[in-house]
Amino acid sequence: MDWLKHIADFFMHLDHHLAAVTTEYGTWTYLILFLIVFCETGLVVTPFLPGDSLLFVVGALSSAGGSLNLGLSLGLLSIAAILGDTINYFIGKKMGPSIFRKRNIKFLNIEHLKQTEAFFEKYGGKTIIIARFVPIVRTFAPFVAGMGSMAYGRFIFYNVIGALMWVFGLVLAGYFFGKIPIVEKNFSKVILLIIFVSILPGIIELIRHRKNKN
Repeated sequence: MDWLKHIADFFMHLDHHLAAVTTEYGTWTYLILFLIVFCETGLVVTPFLPGDSLLFVVGALSSAGGSLNLGLSLGLLSIAAILGDTINYFIGKKMGPSIFRKRNIKFLNIEHLKQTEAFFEKYGGKTIIIARFVPIVRTFAPFVAGMGSMAYGRFIFYNVIGALMWVFGLVLAGYFFGKIPIVEKNFSKVILLIIFVSILPGIIELIRHRKNKN
């Protein structure tokens, strides 16, 4: 299972990997980042891609004359996040009902879809904004919105607001806090903390779900 070790290493040392990518690929790094954010938000089969932590690292690498340009990063990643959710919405509209009728779909977790539906029942249209900060739900929320009754005009409103809050919030957090000495010295730990905090709502929801079953 060497590939699992490589993936774990990538996430745990995301700061070092992204810095190396910018050195090796230069301006092509923006395309790589664009595709990661687009796929993480736009394809229900790739919820495992880095999101929150990646944006924080992008901000850190943009500060103090870093290897990435802050304005360009904010613009491109915001567009990627908006486009990703939009594509996901239309995929859900087209394929969602038939997927729910089939119980076993390869590479697609039906339970995640059900959890996201419950999220919608609780928060309504605001789910599209809130979900930006909740891994897994972030990927499935636009899909469920598309297969549900949410009108596209309403969806795109929440989509744009949520994307800008998510990208600007995390990239600017990395920009302003990523170069603080204590953060720099413990950067890998900070990234792990961000990943943990981002998945915490999912952990809490899982515990609640199991308690309700019992």
